[in-house]
Amino acid sequence: MGLAEKKASRDFQQNRLEALQKQLNKEAGFDIELEVNWDTLEVDKYAHLYDEAWPKVYFHPLIKAFKEMCSDDFARDIIKESLKKVVIQNYSDNYAYDRFAEFKKGVLTLNHSPITNIHHENERAANIQFVVEKEL
Repeated sequence: MGLAEKKASRDFQQNRLEALQKQLNKEAGFDIELEVNWDTLEVDKYAHLYDEAWPKVYFHPLIKAFKEMCSDDFARDIIKESLKKVVIQNYSDNYAYDRFAEFKKGVLTLNHSPITNIHHENERAANIQFVVEKEL
């Protein structure tokens, strides 16, 4: 990646990530460990989209799904006990919302192109909820 992509990624991490993490933890009702493979999210010539696209592709669906799943104490306690961490990455340039999330051995992995189909937030949130609830 070029300098523009590295700077945009750094700026996102320094200026946006903390607020998104706080919102996620608030909606879940507990602290969630996030592991983001930043290098895989950087796409040449698309640094101008990171600030808009990354929240819509990864963080907003995650927040929405946890808000829904953790809306009662019973479900929240089960999810809190089962979830070890959330991994955000782009290793396959997947753009299909129904293959967005995977939940195995307590790790929720979100794997999606960071710049494709960014408007499918609700569909990705539903996919997160489906794969987590299916495994619990």
